[in-house]
Amino acid sequence: MRVDFHTHIIPEEIPDFADKFGSDKWPVLEKTCSCGANIMIEGNVFREVTDQVWSPEKRIQDMDAEGVDIQVLSPIPVTFSYWAKVEEAEEMSKVQNDFIANTVKQYPNRFVGLGTVPLQNVEVAIKEMDRCIHVLGLRGIEIGTNINGKNLDEPEFTTFFEMAEKWGVPIFIHPWETLGRDRLPRHNFMYTVGMPSETAVAAASLINSGIMERFPRLKVCFAHGGGSFPYILPRLDQGWNAWPNLRLTSMPPSYYAKKFYFDSLNYDPLNIRYLVDRFGHEKIIMGSDYPFLLREVPPGKVIDETIKLRDEQRKAILGKNALNFLNVDIKEEIK
Repeated sequence: MRVDFHTHIIPEEIPDFADKFGSDKWPVLEKTCSCGANIMIEGNVFREVTDQVWSPEKRIQDMDAEGVDIQVLSPIPVTFSYWAKVEEAEEMSKVQNDFIANTVKQYPNRFVGLGTVPLQNVEVAIKEMDRCIHVLGLRGIEIGTNINGKNLDEPEFTTFFEMAEKWGVPIFIHPWETLGRDRLPRHNFMYTVGMPSETAVAAASLINSGIMERFPRLKVCFAHGGGSFPYILPRLDQGWNAWPNLRLTSMPPSYYAKKFYFDSLNYDPLNIRYLVDRFGHEKIIMGSDYPFLLREVPPGKVIDETIKLRDEQRKAILGKNALNFLNVDIKEEIK
């Protein structure tokens, strides 16, 4: 079984919040034809998309052609809308969460859903997380690597992670609003350099702040193979050893990093082998970033090409690990 953990979706009929709330910072879906559209922000084309991004039927066609049994659906990060007034961002979250839940309900054998929450207000975010998990039946929450420039170790976010651990809610962390954006406009470096670096900051923040020590049962998965985080981990350990006066944890960063999960979207079997050796094959989850330009085609290609994986390891990475992370019992949930 192949489970593509990292895919994005948006409602075809998403409301025009730019018109409703009077700000052109909202992403707006403008149709260019029956099977294509532009995501517009501030009057500019943010991304050209096809019906793959909103049509479950088109997705299923692609899944069948590429050998994918189940997709895990998550919102497009640009729709997080952390910058907006909380009541407006909450409405955006609800529209997407309802859409994803309804899509899963329509095709329960092919999709599993993740929700989004307005983390600029933790109390409201927890309320929507509660609704996502306990009312809509979604299996986890996707959040960004920072909230309006604040790292995830800001004290105001602690209660969110506390409740996620208490309720057993898996958290998928995806880069957005990358650091150093003013230096990255050329060559699309925001996607190839900025996002991996942004993810490393988020992962290191959760560790060095003591959040992962305080909430040891918290389940967290990082997109894009964890970005550059796995490769700078020895340097983080060296910093922990060099500056004991700054320590907020009882163990070095590498100890807590073993609690993390990582998707497999790093394109290179050598990198997959490294992740397996450092963190264990149980912590690697197949993900493709469907349906966007940098996605892996077919999903799981890098896993197929990674040598010296035992059959049971390969099967786990391609499917079982995602279901375990999301607390899905395949025998009960998927026929």
